[in-house]
Amino acid sequence: MGSGKTRSFFSWLLLASFSFLLYVAFYPNPSKVTPQKVLNQRADSKQKPANSLDAIKGEVSCDFSKGKWERDSGGPAYTNSTCRTLPESKSCVTYGKDPDYLNWRWQPNDCELPRFDARVFLDIVRGKRMAFAGDSVARNQLESLLCLLSQVETPLDVHKDAEDKFRTWYFKSYDFTVMKLWTRFLVEETERQVNGSASGLFDLHLDRIDTKWTEKLPLIDYLVISDGHWFFRKNYLYEGGKLIGCMFCSEANLTDLGINYTVQRAFRTTLEYLSKCEKCEGLLTFLRTFTPAHFEDGTWNDGGDCKRTRPANEGDVSFNGTDWELRNAQVEEVKKLQAENQKGAKRFMFLDVTRAMMMRPDAHPGSHWNNQWMRGYNDCLHWCLPGPIDMWNDLLFAVLKEETP
Repeated sequence: MGSGKTRSFFSWLLLASFSFLLYVAFYPNPSKVTPQKVLNQRADSKQKPANSLDAIKGEVSCDFSKGKWERDSGGPAYTNSTCRTLPESKSCVTYGKDPDYLNWRWQPNDCELPRFDARVFLDIVRGKRMAFAGDSVARNQLESLLCLLSQVETPLDVHKDAEDKFRTWYFKSYDFTVMKLWTRFLVEETERQVNGSASGLFDLHLDRIDTKWTEKLPLIDYLVISDGHWFFRKNYLYEGGKLIGCMFCSEANLTDLGINYTVQRAFRTTLEYLSKCEKCEGLLTFLRTFTPAHFEDGTWNDGGDCKRTRPANEGDVSFNGTDWELRNAQVEEVKKLQAENQKGAKRFMFLDVTRAMMMRPDAHPGSHWNNQWMRGYNDCLHWCLPGPIDMWNDLLFAVLKEETP
């Protein structure tokens, strides 16, 4: 009799325990105590504005754009000897640059920026196509990505046009294609001729897209757009087919509309085109924000140089000048498109690198490069490879990883 009661008691206890375990396993947060991680995320979402990792579905992640450069002994992910695609013009250590500039890593204020993982990246983009549209700094980022990915597989160089403006690489094992789409201004341009020779002066149609690069868009899954440096010259500006002004000019009867207006107008045309592009279904576009040159004591063609050997502290950098204003103009156009809730606006994200790169005057080739077309000039516009430009692709990797189911 006693043993029967004992068995009944233990049977009841076992049933109760099993029920409790089911309750704990399947009922969300049974104790109704919000985890600290969730509390922190909620606090962060209230304190921080939308940033470079605003998810397509509207969630807010860490702001990678604000932080500082900290000493890092990990070393670069590749070298001039391990990257077969590294161009000589960016191989700064090969041409005598002190490699100490490599011993720094971007540290966001409130989180960790994941290190680039080439295998994971290639798994994410397997069977896809990615393009970088813009000027030579856009190509600079593409060259960084190729070097990072070449630590897993060296891509096939499958296409190059006569002027090396449009080029395609292919990672066979992953069926992944990377393309360079050259465009000076993103919008339509015509170079003026003087006595039958190119003048370096351009007529810009700010309301017309440059179709030479956009005709490739139906082939693309991921697009990284960037631009800005070609605008720093005398250009003539058109809208509706009519001359409306100029920039860096002082001509009678013409208004100098300034670089901020011109860049913002060109990006507005570009983003609106992408938003309405019927053949671009599923396209995810990243706007990589403007990055500065660091010429001192002159410009590129009159003796300017960049001899700094350490990153700058945030307090030593002015965030009120042209570089920062151009970044803000680009960001404003994306946010405006999103606010208007136009069809496809959710497909745009930021790679906000301006602040970080304003603090890296030490990471340009300077005189440590080899370019047969511009011997004797210092390059304080492009970025050494390897170098802090690889952080742009750390950020691209972080965004893609977050947005991939």
